[in-house]
Amino acid sequence: MLKRGKVFVNNTWNKVIYKIWSPIYDSIFKGLFFNVRKQIFNEISFKKEDKILFVGVGTGADIELIDHDNLDITAIDFSPDMLNKARAKFNISSVNFLEMDAQDMNFKNESFDYVFAHLVLSVVPNADKCFQEMVRVLKPEGKIIIFDKFAPKNKQLSLPKKLLRPIIGILGTDIGLNFEKIYYRNNQKLKIEEDVPAMLNGMYRKIIIRKI
Repeated sequence: MLKRGKVFVNNTWNKVIYKIWSPIYDSIFKGLFFNVRKQIFNEISFKKEDKILFVGVGTGADIELIDHDNLDITAIDFSPDMLNKARAKFNISSVNFLEMDAQDMNFKNESFDYVFAHLVLSVVPNADKCFQEMVRVLKPEGKIIIFDKFAPKNKQLSLPKKLLRPIIGILGTDIGLNFEKIYYRNNQKLKIEEDVPAMLNGMYRKIIIRKI
């Protein structure tokens, strides 16, 4: 079990909590993040030959926003219950859904042109391992697109967030994750091309990273 601040998370607990979340996840969260997700994809021009990976695809909300029938898409999630929801939506699609741990992906190095990690780093037990794996499977000049909640840049968490962090952690996510520390610990020929506020006064950010 990994301790992140005062938040304890592991894969076993994540499977339990997302089994609980899976029947109601779309009704609660799909609309909440819809506009941000839609804008992210509207700004990307995919080429037919691009190989695309969705890490922590969940119920497939992201895939609904792109022309998935004409793209080479692989989508992974550690929760079989969330993944089954996604598979049911795209049962006649060419999307390749795989149950897999984002911290230990079963892909060759430099396999994908795009890696999407939406609301993933704040959920996995070890965000560093997940980030390292995303970089490993990304092709040179490929891009990682992150949409997630992070601690404020160059600031301490507010007292209310410090108090809420362990409680929210039980629900399967971390509100105190520091992206800058993850990036600088694992910056191997990477360049941040965009890092902008996305929601809730910058608590949620859109980050685009290119592999040099």
